[in-house]
Amino acid sequence: MAGRSAIGLDIGTSGVRAAEISFGKAEVTLEKFGQVALPEGAVRDGEVVDPVAVGEAIKQLWLHTKFSSKKVIIGVANQKVIVRQVDLPWLSDDELKKSLGFQVQDFVPMPVEHAVLDFFTLEEFTNESGGRMRRGMLVAASREMVMNSVHAVQKAGLSVTSVDLSSFAVLRSLAAPDNLGMGAEVEALVDVGARVTNIVVHQGGAPRFIRILLMGGQDLTDAVAERMGVAPPQAEAMKQEIGLRTDVADQAMIASRVIDGAAATFVDEVRGSLDYYTASTGSASISRLVLTGGGSRLAGLAERLQSTTRIPVTMGNPIERLTMGKTGLSPEQISFVQPLAVVPVGLALGAAR
Repeated sequence: MAGRSAIGLDIGTSGVRAAEISFGKAEVTLEKFGQVALPEGAVRDGEVVDPVAVGEAIKQLWLHTKFSSKKVIIGVANQKVIVRQVDLPWLSDDELKKSLGFQVQDFVPMPVEHAVLDFFTLEEFTNESGGRMRRGMLVAASREMVMNSVHAVQKAGLSVTSVDLSSFAVLRSLAAPDNLGMGAEVEALVDVGARVTNIVVHQGGAPRFIRILLMGGQDLTDAVAERMGVAPPQAEAMKQEIGLRTDVADQAMIASRVIDGAAATFVDEVRGSLDYYTASTGSASISRLVLTGGGSRLAGLAERLQSTTRIPVTMGNPIERLTMGKTGLSPEQISFVQPLAVVPVGLALGAAR
């Protein structure tokens, strides 16, 4: 491989996925990508609850995919992660890092000593009193939750070099690199996982709004399984076959209505999040919605989002700006994993910072 490399590891609700990328002088190359399914319940709503089972899956992933390193960057996204925009008095980077817990304790709904904190500066400005300020994204995550993920990685014989917010990984994967600056259009990125959906609104690559929804494709599958009285694998097959189509046969009509109702709830949550961003910031309207993630494969979801939000929807591809290395994957396999690669690729890209 040319240059240095990094591996992003995404511990999702339904599986673990990892991407290894290398950084050359003029290009970034996808060297390897792999995924292994997780047993039901090992990760609940994006939070590791069985580190042993998750560690075993990661171990199998490394065995099968032959990654070149045992050092990884992991991401977190669940109900124990808080992300909000805050204004803080200006301090140097070192001073801010040392005093961040004291500075933000009123913004975090948990004891700061039990949280992992980070601050992503968006801009510097002067307030009405003439004081120098920083405006940015505050990220606070439960330390216990983060350590459960770290322990799962360690049980696989690997080491964690850094922990990132999965929403930032989505942003790195999908935001156009040449679209920087305050004059850029506002874009919404929606990464639909099995149980967790990351919504990121950005302008020119700078995050303006982040929301983590505890909803995803598996919720639709569960609704079909419960209503139709079938096992989850059969419900998943029905969901993928029927999607949000309206031209279904009579025997599929009940399943179609179940899928439609569950999808409507999800779409309303996404629309509500985007409406909240627009109303609370008063900024430029969202010009485009980029849809990705395993849950984005539901037939008709993009069209439903577009008609409901009245925002043009396009499918995201985190691989299109990467050079393809010797991944061992066929073109068909590459096409299949594109929506699944957003978070692990984005985590690995964070090493270039």
